[in-house]
Amino acid sequence: MNFDLSRALEVWSGAIGPMLLATLKVTIPLSLIAFAISLVLAVLAASARLSRFRPLKAIAWLYVWVFRGTPLLVQLFIVFYGLPKVFPGLMLNPWTAAVGTLALNCGAYASEAVRASILSIPRGQYEAAATLDLDQRTTFFKVIAPQAFRIALPPLSNDFIDLVKGTSLVSTITLLDMFMVAQQHAAATFEPFYLYILVAAIYLALVSMLSLLQGWLEKKASVYVERD
Repeated sequence: MNFDLSRALEVWSGAIGPMLLATLKVTIPLSLIAFAISLVLAVLAASARLSRFRPLKAIAWLYVWVFRGTPLLVQLFIVFYGLPKVFPGLMLNPWTAAVGTLALNCGAYASEAVRASILSIPRGQYEAAATLDLDQRTTFFKVIAPQAFRIALPPLSNDFIDLVKGTSLVSTITLLDMFMVAQQHAAATFEPFYLYILVAAIYLALVSMLSLLQGWLEKKASVYVERD
C-alpha cells in the first residue's frame, strides 16, 4: 500500500474534529479523575504496606500484587462484564467501570513509588524532627512528605503518562473515547491505517505535553536542592 497524502488529508479532515472532541470529553477527564483517585489509593496502600498491622499490610500487598500482575484489559473486562454476572444487582456504566479500573490499576503502581520514596528518606530526618519535639503527624507532613514528594514525582509522572495511554483500552467496554471514534471512522472510510496514525499523533502530542510539564514540576520541586 502506497501512502496517499491527499487521501490521508481527506480522511484526517473528517475525523480530527470528532476525535479531538472525544479527547476533551472523555480521554482527558477520564485520565485526570482516575489519577486523582489513584493517588489517594496509592497513599493508603503505601501507608498500609509500611504499617506494623500485619492484616492491613497483607491486604495492601494483595491489592498491589493483583493489579500489577494482571493486564489492564483483563481488569476492565472483569469489572465491566464480570462483576454484574457475579452480583446481578450491580449495574456499572462504562464511565464508572473505566474510572474505577484505571484508578485501581494506576494506584497499585503509584503506591510502590510512594512507598519507595518514603523509605528513601534517611533515618536522620526523623531523629532531627524528634530533637525539635515534633509529633509524628507534623514530622510526616512538614519534614518527610515534601522530600518524599520530590523523589516520587518522576515515577508518579510516568504512571500518569501510562494511564493516559491506557485510556485507549476503554473503547473495549463501549466507552466512546478517541480510539473508538477512530474505529468508527475506519469502518466507514475503510482507511484504518490513516486513522490509527492520527490516533498515535494525538496521543504523542498529549504525552509530549505531559513530559514537558513533568520536567517543569521536577525543576520546581528541586529548586532548593543543592547540586554538585
